[in-house]
Amino acid sequence: MSAYQRQGRRWNRMAAAVAGCLLAAGLAGCTGSAPELQADAAAQLQQRVLEVTKAAAGSDPAVALKSLDRLSSELDATAAAGQVSFKRHQSISGAIDSVRADLTAAQAAKKAAAEAAARAAAAKAAAAEAAKQAPAPAVVAPAPVTGGKKDNAGKGSSDGNKGSGKNKG
Repeated sequence: MSAYQRQGRRWNRMAAAVAGCLLAAGLAGCTGSAPELQADAAAQLQQRVLEVTKAAAGSDPAVALKSLDRLSSELDATAAAGQVSFKRHQSISGAIDSVRADLTAAQAAKKAAAEAAARAAAAKAAAAEAAKQAPAPAVVAPAPVTGGKKDNAGKGSSDGNKGSGKNKG
């Protein structure tokens, strides 16, 4: 399993944790006491959590971060409208910050991996181009075999048979 796949699984767990926090907050709104999170606000926030979860599961940290920003904005708006208690707002904001940190790290890792792949591809292309343009290696012909004798040393001479034998003359 690659590091990128492990990161994707971590995103899913974190997004599920945020979803769990929001679900618990929504269920807490159903009790008899004053709700910490009103049901309609919980449903709205849960839709945003689902967007974050889908983007994270799709290994798209940039989209997940944008969805997380929308979730954070909507959380602040519902808190300003009195639909979320301060305690619940702080709890959900903490979960959002944790997921944001992980998504930011994943986005940086994805960018670094893409840059490394681009550098590797460029190096491979440069090596292939250099191999095309490199001159063919020079072929060196072996020296002729003379049988261990130097030049014309041995029987006979370049003068023929002059000065030796029967036909002096």
